[in-house]
Amino acid sequence: MNPNSNETLENLAVSSLAQCLLRISRVSPGTWRVLGVKVSAGTVTDAVKQHDFKNSAAAVYFNLPDASPLAAIMLFDPKDMVCISKCFTGHSFPRGPAITPADEVMLTELGNIVLNALMNGFLNALKKCVLPAVPQMVEGDMRRLTGELGKIVNPNQGFRIITAALALQCDDSVAMSEVMALLPEKIALELELLQPPA
Repeated sequence: MNPNSNETLENLAVSSLAQCLLRISRVSPGTWRVLGVKVSAGTVTDAVKQHDFKNSAAAVYFNLPDASPLAAIMLFDPKDMVCISKCFTGHSFPRGPAITPADEVMLTELGNIVLNALMNGFLNALKKCVLPAVPQMVEGDMRRLTGELGKIVNPNQGFRIITAALALQCDDSVAMSEVMALLPEKIALELELLQPPA
């Protein structure tokens, strides 16, 4: 991979996510920030490994099979649920031993907004229109998440992995999240040719 080419993908991701988080910040009590974006290469397992699995994780994800395919994942630490819910809805959801149905609805909606903004940034640059996907959610350790994600993309396929770290803050409480786009190399190369680095 050419580091200068990766800058194009990073810029597209930052621009799409920053605009999305600005819109969310306007209607929610939390402060939402993109802390950084990096590009790597690997499989869906390599992508998931980037998350800190000190605790189980919750992942909202979808794929767009009509677009080569493209896949997107947003990872949360369930221990941050009180902060995440307050940042997004203004109400703190009590933390239980597992993700509740209310938690799942909230995370799925948040993931849907953020992941679609990220993927639409890439698709708009390519001038492609793809039907939106219905996001799914899974909670568990790295093996469980990798297994579920391996059902929507070939687990052996190589991707360009664009990973963004997000920070959510409400009052003195801070939560972190990772957002990932998995782009087939063909799509990544098309984007690099179309979009010069900002």
